[in-house]
Amino acid sequence: MKDTAGKYVAYVGTYTHGSSIGIHLYDVDVEEGTLTERKVIPVRNSSHICRSLNGKYLYSIADEGVAVFSIDEKDGDLLPINKVDIDGMRGCYLSVDQDGCYLYVAGYHDGKVTVVHTHRDGRLGSLMDGVFHKGLGSVAERSFHPHVSCVIPTPDNKYLCAVDNGIDQVKIYKINKQKNRLQLVDILRCERESGPRRLLFSKDGRFAYLIFELTNVVDVFGYKEGANAPEFEKLQSISTTSDNVDRAHDAASGICFSNDGKYLFTSTAGDNTVAMYSINSKDGLLNKEFALPISGEYPKDIAMFPDDRHIAVVNHESNSITTFAIDYERKVLVQKGKPMKVETPNCILIASVGAMI
Repeated sequence: MKDTAGKYVAYVGTYTHGSSIGIHLYDVDVEEGTLTERKVIPVRNSSHICRSLNGKYLYSIADEGVAVFSIDEKDGDLLPINKVDIDGMRGCYLSVDQDGCYLYVAGYHDGKVTVVHTHRDGRLGSLMDGVFHKGLGSVAERSFHPHVSCVIPTPDNKYLCAVDNGIDQVKIYKINKQKNRLQLVDILRCERESGPRRLLFSKDGRFAYLIFELTNVVDVFGYKEGANAPEFEKLQSISTTSDNVDRAHDAASGICFSNDGKYLFTSTAGDNTVAMYSINSKDGLLNKEFALPISGEYPKDIAMFPDDRHIAVVNHESNSITTFAIDYERKVLVQKGKPMKVETPNCILIASVGAMI
């Protein structure tokens, strides 16, 4: 496992209901696998956060659009820089490109992909492009209109993948940096009523992992750069839930890698479990090691501690955060202390203080 040193903080974005007013900042005890709340930074409905690649800035979804903060190098505190309107409804997911030029915003409510220019001094600039998805999913009880739930650049930084939860597609855009525009080049069509939610790429860029919140599976794809568009080859589909559950009432939600890239973790609401998979380094395939309860309801997001020996789970419906030690040999989770109370947590990011990513 990874050897770690230094100071770490955890940022937890929340919906601003009741006692919650924004981003909760926690000091991280890596050795013990625990979090201690230090302060709350006011942001209205911080439903997702991400960090700049140089580690200096934190971006957050807000009712006003997107807010950006500078990260204090000494203690990880957040100082507001500015906010921008994204000319649409409140977003749900953020990511950055590898050149530090663009911030990408996924719009769940209006099915929009937005590109925002980022300045070197941390300020958010003008809107470079905005694309509304079109089309309908299968007619079912759930909303079948476009709902962009994730936007993430490909490992080569040439394309942007926009996961659409409503129409069961991943739209793939070419990033034209001369014109600052997105050009649709391909569509990865998923099973009808599968509800794709989040997409991750392996560190070496050879594989992609897509989690589905309606079928409660992770699909594994081989990935490579094609002549005119990236190529995805489906290799595997594997369940996120424990055995003998009512999958009609479950919703796979969180997904993350261990820092060493050897394991993948997912969380599933309803089942209220976290699953761990070992990753075959040669073919990218997953082997499920366990799917265990997390002492909370609706585990919406998960994050690994830097030592890869602990994991934090934010539980949206039970208004709590639970942390666990991971016993890889015995394939069990051991809870660390009592659940921490925080109202309607939505996402979590654990980051080093004063160090580049």
